[in-house]
Amino acid sequence: MSSYRDIAQQIAKIIISPDSVFGFWNGVLSVPTDIGYLAYGFIDTDSRSIRETERIRMMTAIRYGLLKNHNFTKTIEIVFESFNKYVAEEKQNSIYSKTGFSIAGRATTNSLISARLAQTVAQSGGARVRLRGGIIGNLLLAGGMAERSIYTSQKLKAYAPEVYNALRARNYDLLYFFLEPALQPFVEALHVKWTNGAPAFNQIISDD
Repeated sequence: MSSYRDIAQQIAKIIISPDSVFGFWNGVLSVPTDIGYLAYGFIDTDSRSIRETERIRMMTAIRYGLLKNHNFTKTIEIVFESFNKYVAEEKQNSIYSKTGFSIAGRATTNSLISARLAQTVAQSGGARVRLRGGIIGNLLLAGGMAERSIYTSQKLKAYAPEVYNALRARNYDLLYFFLEPALQPFVEALHVKWTNGAPAFNQIISDD
């Protein structure tokens, strides 16, 4: 896990300048990484039944439009909402006053930042998703990408259960691996709160 100061700096950078994360997604759709997850899935017999159930859930969710752009934006918004619940209003005002969206109010600002981040995904690593268009659903279901999505979801469940539960309600936990490079600092901060308490979380927030 990153240091408290590193987490704070990453959070501030993403909120103040969503476009700054443009280069984070180089490995999101990495074929070698997907192959690694696929290989691990073959030898991980202990969780095979769970992963089969998750694949069925994934297949159903994709059929009902999980991969539509607005769902990526909503995934980001939910993580932001989980984070903001523990940030005092005065501190939120201080953070958002540094953005170009602050005049819109905090709730609208969250939505605007989320939309900007989702657009960044589409323009960087996610561009490959866009270019592959109609076959991305098949890729997600057929190979290592599916394993990666499921394993990342399970890791999130153990690491940040509140975030996982909020995303899981709409199957957005299956999209988390696409967005992890930008959302990880917020999830790390919440993990610190749940493991080390509110004072440790507040230390991160005060370091921005």
